[in-house]
Amino acid sequence: MPRQKFFDTAIKPEKVVLVGIITPGETEEQTREYLDELTFLVETAGGETHKAFTQRMQRPDRATFVGTGKLEEINAYVKSEEIDIVVFDDELSPSQLRNIENELQVKILDRSNLILDIFAKRAQSSQAKTQVELAQLQYLLPRLTRLWTHLERQKGGIGMRGPGESQIETDRRLILNKISLLKERLREIDKQNETQRKNRNQLVRVSLVGYTNVGKSTIMNMISKSEVFAENKLFATLDTTVRKVVIENLPFLLSDTVGFIRKLPHHLIECFKSTLDEVREADILIHVVDISHPNFEDQINTVNETLKEMGAIDKEIIMVFNKIDAYVPADFDPQEEHPPLTLSDFKNSWMNKNRAPAIFISALNKENVDEFRSLLYEKVKAIHTARYPYDKLLY
Repeated sequence: MPRQKFFDTAIKPEKVVLVGIITPGETEEQTREYLDELTFLVETAGGETHKAFTQRMQRPDRATFVGTGKLEEINAYVKSEEIDIVVFDDELSPSQLRNIENELQVKILDRSNLILDIFAKRAQSSQAKTQVELAQLQYLLPRLTRLWTHLERQKGGIGMRGPGESQIETDRRLILNKISLLKERLREIDKQNETQRKNRNQLVRVSLVGYTNVGKSTIMNMISKSEVFAENKLFATLDTTVRKVVIENLPFLLSDTVGFIRKLPHHLIECFKSTLDEVREADILIHVVDISHPNFEDQINTVNETLKEMGAIDKEIIMVFNKIDAYVPADFDPQEEHPPLTLSDFKNSWMNKNRAPAIFISALNKENVDEFRSLLYEKVKAIHTARYPYDKLLY
């Protein structure tokens, strides 16, 4: 099935409006941050955000996600500004999607759909393309009804008896068949990858993990002296990259994996399980954090929760706080009892309260790189020595 294109960067960017709700467990500041991230997703996909609408609600409206009044407000803006797309920050149900489209009469996307489109654009390898296509079809299947609202079931009567199934039933059967074929193809790719991983088992394996756009690929290039694609956009890396690295005669394998993000569609995680096997089977995880991000601690929690779901949270972890060159302390409020932490203060406080070793670097400016390489070398050496006590490597 051909992949649906929502944005075309070769032409004028489509005008986008964002919609989010503030639930009782969230603050307006958190919602603004989520919408800022959604803006970055839209930009990565090739769109241009013009306005963001929010509404405080106990829970999303079952029919239209936001309230009727808010939907009318959005509709007025969409028509007056000739908006092309409205993107919602949460996954919409098939009925919500249909109702909102009927009301606004423009293209409606939710966060999951937008992420899937970015993944489709970023996928390079056969495995990644297969995984993304499978996730897209699984997302599309329960939403087929809205694609066929212009068709009606064949009417009965003389001369009106149809072939026995409607167009939507035909498409559902075709999609289910394609999903089955894609799953079989992924199983074959998984077998090949498992064989490759077995052949690499003699070396210690290190995997880079972290939130999307924190600099994992830049660190990969810095440590392995390779040219992995790195860009200041979300999900620049989608395919897992593995490189052999040697530090002071000690070889190990370093892998760079897809970045994590809040509200990552569950079926996407399911489809990318084989890709994330590099994380599950790694001996050491390098958890990269963008310390310049105002809410980096929330991002740390998101990554830790994802690692927990994958069963990889108990591995040896090195915390690498990247982008210290861009770190700026929060504005000091005289009414606050304590001034904001400087980078030096933060280093000490983090190292004192956490058992995982922490290092503070700038991969872009090569700051503290030697300290990072030394720490990584010691961790790899400890595992290698325990695994191969009679190895004659000169370390």
